[in-house]
Amino acid sequence: MSDRHESFTLTPGDADSPVLLHVPHGSRHIPRHVRKGIVLDDTALGLELDHITDAHTAELAAAAAKLAPVAPWRFVNNLSRLVVDPERFPDEREEMLAVGMGAVYTRTTHREPLRPPEDDPTPLLDAYFHPYAAAMTEAVEARIAAAGRAVIIDVHSYPTAPLPYELHGTGPRPPVCLGTDPFHTPPELLAAAETAFGDRFGHDGIGHDTPFVGTYVPLRHYGADRRVTALMIEIRRDTYMTEPGGPAGPGLETLAEALAELVGSVTAR
Repeated sequence: MSDRHESFTLTPGDADSPVLLHVPHGSRHIPRHVRKGIVLDDTALGLELDHITDAHTAELAAAAAKLAPVAPWRFVNNLSRLVVDPERFPDEREEMLAVGMGAVYTRTTHREPLRPPEDDPTPLLDAYFHPYAAAMTEAVEARIAAAGRAVIIDVHSYPTAPLPYELHGTGPRPPVCLGTDPFHTPPELLAAAETAFGDRFGHDGIGHDTPFVGTYVPLRHYGADRRVTALMIEIRRDTYMTEPGGPAGPGLETLAEALAELVGSVTAR
């Protein structure tokens, strides 16, 4: 039975699975009271959601979970990242503050105003960011307790053409980008992903840390607990959907097969 909260849903997998599929940016939902603080009109907001949402990634994770030989656990954000972005640092460590896109965004993907810059982000952080972070931390610790380790696989997508907010948008944009962390991404996890996705997209179709870099690990474990390993899967949207914000195509099934193979590989280790 899923553990559902306004901000997130934790769907159980196999009791002994170490794998947690994390889907932080797949929702378009914005609560009504949060919508009131966004300065865009409905048309502009809809277009912004088309650009910023990692569309169909929750469906991708669900399909992969069904195909995997041992079902992973899934932690899915129920809210748009325009409410809060759970993968940002909530303080000055966050480099995306430079473009108004810290944990609470004040600017859009095109660097236009989203919220008044003088708005206090604390209420949104308290209502959504911190409870989400606490629940994700608990989910990771539950995998460690059950399996002796936790493997976080972050499921994202990105547009074919760079958007103005991207700080590192000038580099290659391969069909699949594997985001790594020097502490939390061991060579065997990266190699398993290269095999699973390379078999389907060609090894030339796999990039490392371009155009996006890094992984998500709860702050309690970040840089301190090697029992927590992590990898970010960034999928170029033209491989599986109509951009921006359109329907999924047959490529989603291929991606689900690759993700399921990755899950199976790291579970069996």
